[in-house]
Amino acid sequence: MTDEITDEITDIQNTVTGLADKAVEMLQTTGLEFGKNLIIAIVIFIVGKWVVALVVRALRAAMQKADIDETLETFVGNLLRMGLMVFVIIAAINQLGIQTASLVAVLAAAGLAVGLALQGSLSNFASGVLIVLFRPYKVGDWIEGAGISGGVEEVQILTTVLKTGDNKRIIVPNGQIMGATITNYSTNDTRRVDLTIGVSYDDDIDKVRRELEALMAADQRILKEPAWTIAVSALADSSVNFAVRPWVKTPDYWGVYFDLIEAIKKRFDEVGISFPFPQQEVHIRNAGED
Repeated sequence: MTDEITDEITDIQNTVTGLADKAVEMLQTTGLEFGKNLIIAIVIFIVGKWVVALVVRALRAAMQKADIDETLETFVGNLLRMGLMVFVIIAAINQLGIQTASLVAVLAAAGLAVGLALQGSLSNFASGVLIVLFRPYKVGDWIEGAGISGGVEEVQILTTVLKTGDNKRIIVPNGQIMGATITNYSTNDTRRVDLTIGVSYDDDIDKVRRELEALMAADQRILKEPAWTIAVSALADSSVNFAVRPWVKTPDYWGVYFDLIEAIKKRFDEVGISFPFPQQEVHIRNAGED
């Protein structure tokens, strides 16, 4: 009886040992297989990322050679990079043995949920597409939009990057810009400089007009066509106001604006034309003694 029990225990031990050996062997095989797949997946990701960068660089070079607008070039390049990287990531995951079909379904469901939660980002994306299609502005333009004024450095998928006059970098969501009034100062080749010059009521307005015309005729940056305007615009409380409106090329706007103000002040001082300034008379009355 004892021998039979001993034999049964021995058989059980042998069976357990055999199962353990098979489990260890299976784990080793599986581990080696997974390790190999993991290495291949990493290689796919690294090489794929390099290929994506190469393709995007080649596309942008071709667009530059074809003299395509820089705004469209940047936008298409960013969009292509994102799309190709999705394929690279799916290929790397597929190498690990994960079923990409079910993963895509899960990602689609998650994408719907995220899309509902990130409606603002989708709005910014749609606005970015509209900016590229209708081109209210492009890279290099000086614009005012969403309450911000600056030069356009880059139009991205979701945002527009502006650089202000004092060299600040401001990133504005595309939806905010497209949802507000956009002022583009760089679209047209010419701009009008609007100045209001006030002189004293004692000055000869014909003399003032002649001096202003001479100043503008002497500045080569001021265009002859369209013709400038010099006109009395208002009889104010303490001055006769002249509207001085020369036309200039857009890049010359601020140079002419500042230089013309300085030139008017110097010329008027030379010829004796005065600039009135607000004055107030104070009368002190002695009430006497009680």
